[in-house]
Amino acid sequence: MKNFFSGLFSRNNDPKSIISFDIIDQIYSYLYNEGGNLELKVKGIKEHVSVNLFYFPGSLDHEESRSEIEKAGFSSSYEVLNELYKKMNIGTLSQEMIDQGFEYDFIHFQFYSEPTSDEKKMFNRTIKNFIIFFCCTDSIETNDFKILYSGTHFFDYIKGLLDSELLDFNNPKNESQAIGVKDFKLVLQGICQYLNIQIPDNIVLPSSENLITAEEVTLQTFEEFVNLVSRANIEEKELKKQSKLLFKNFNEDVTQYHSIVDGHFDFFESINCWNSDWKFDPEDAEYFISEMIGENLNFEYPQETYSHNLFPYIQSALEKLNLELMTYDTYGDNYLFFVVNKIDVVRILELSEIIKIKIDKLD
Repeated sequence: MKNFFSGLFSRNNDPKSIISFDIIDQIYSYLYNEGGNLELKVKGIKEHVSVNLFYFPGSLDHEESRSEIEKAGFSSSYEVLNELYKKMNIGTLSQEMIDQGFEYDFIHFQFYSEPTSDEKKMFNRTIKNFIIFFCCTDSIETNDFKILYSGTHFFDYIKGLLDSELLDFNNPKNESQAIGVKDFKLVLQGICQYLNIQIPDNIVLPSSENLITAEEVTLQTFEEFVNLVSRANIEEKELKKQSKLLFKNFNEDVTQYHSIVDGHFDFFESINCWNSDWKFDPEDAEYFISEMIGENLNFEYPQETYSHNLFPYIQSALEKLNLELMTYDTYGDNYLFFVVNKIDVVRILELSEIIKIKIDKLD
């Protein structure tokens, strides 16, 4: 859920700015209801834009984050959240509120921009992080937000959050922030176009262009997808066969679920996947993922941890092998897992959107 605590600053209510609660709230709704992350290419932005919905405490409830929290001098993620709230002038959580165990969402936008005049001496791009926290201003309902900004890589995620600065996007304090705010407006417009979010007529758009260029879908598009999803572990004849079947179905004018997914399950069964009930044990995960990657995979996890709560521990173990676990969205109560090369994840998600074969990233 969003944070429901009061902010002490005036509300972000510029009716002409695309950096507004109404726009960000619609993006939040998509992330919350449809999937917790987005990867997309926005014209004018270097490389891909990454958008992730995280929440305290669950998103930070894994071994790496717990170690980072302890290293930063805190005993829990709620203490970190309170430290961030202080920085943003948002009312902090009492111990009673913490004991209730509520979740507090935030959105992390990450992309690359042109370097500042000083940075150009060393870099040809710089990372930008915009972290959105929701709050209330003169209301008991969520109606506002605060932004933390950072121009550095989050190698230690907790430290990255704590080192971020409260951003006044109407008055950037330096060139780095000014470049970031300018590009963040492009990013928001691009996301709205990508998700078909209606932008009010009174908002001044940063660009008059369509910032999302549709990629033409060809047989070669499906061949690339099949090759990446299978980690190139598929015979050429089978690759051609599956690509043709999927491409043929894509071009059919169908609206019914069974027609839309025709061939999808057959394809994934051909590339060594794991079809699992939504409830699974760590032992099952270790066995079936080991089968998929062709070597033993063992990972550490807290006792009484099952199903989706195992994802951070599985991904951490796979990351050491430059691999990542993903799943085809069956729109049912089961998972269809497969393993890909970590370097290919962004492109797979991009192709997934293009060819309408829903692939989910697991965090």
